[in-house]
Amino acid sequence: MAIRQLSLLLLTALFAAAPATAQTGSDSFRDRDDGAKAHVSGFVCPHRIGDFERDAVGEYDLEKNQDFCAYAARDAVYGTITLAPLSGGFDPKAAFADEFRGQESTGGKRLSEFTVHLNGSPLPIYTRTYRTAQAEALEYRIVFAGAAVRNWVVQATVEYADPRDTQTEAEFLRAVFAAAERQIGSR
Repeated sequence: MAIRQLSLLLLTALFAAAPATAQTGSDSFRDRDDGAKAHVSGFVCPHRIGDFERDAVGEYDLEKNQDFCAYAARDAVYGTITLAPLSGGFDPKAAFADEFRGQESTGGKRLSEFTVHLNGSPLPIYTRTYRTAQAEALEYRIVFAGAAVRNWVVQATVEYADPRDTQTEAEFLRAVFAAAERQIGSR
């Protein structure tokens, strides 16, 4: 129960840090007839990604010009996608530095750090995974993934329980980065 409360607290903090308009959208998104939200980058935040249902879209960090799409699945599994214009090169460690410090300051243990290629794509995607807690047979984790897709930075964060939600987490990341490669800059 404490893990679920911690997850809800973290999600609440995410939304509290975002402007009040984050729940209803921003100028960066437009509504589509199918319920999806189309971002100015070309990326589409569908109503559902696998087991995940979209909760909100909006502005994430005004200073970094980041927008977000937030998703939730069953049993406190959360996914967040952030999109920002690429200015200069993409340094994923620098881009996620605040999040990494937050994990490490609250006792998160770094488990892995890799550059991966999902779906057989040549797109290099940086990932770092932390263990945030452990309860009975489940290990609660958060994975940070990011890549430069054309002239945009796409980052995805998934909070999940291993091994129960590992497949769901992998499917979310595959779907997000496949969509980014297909959609961003294709107009």
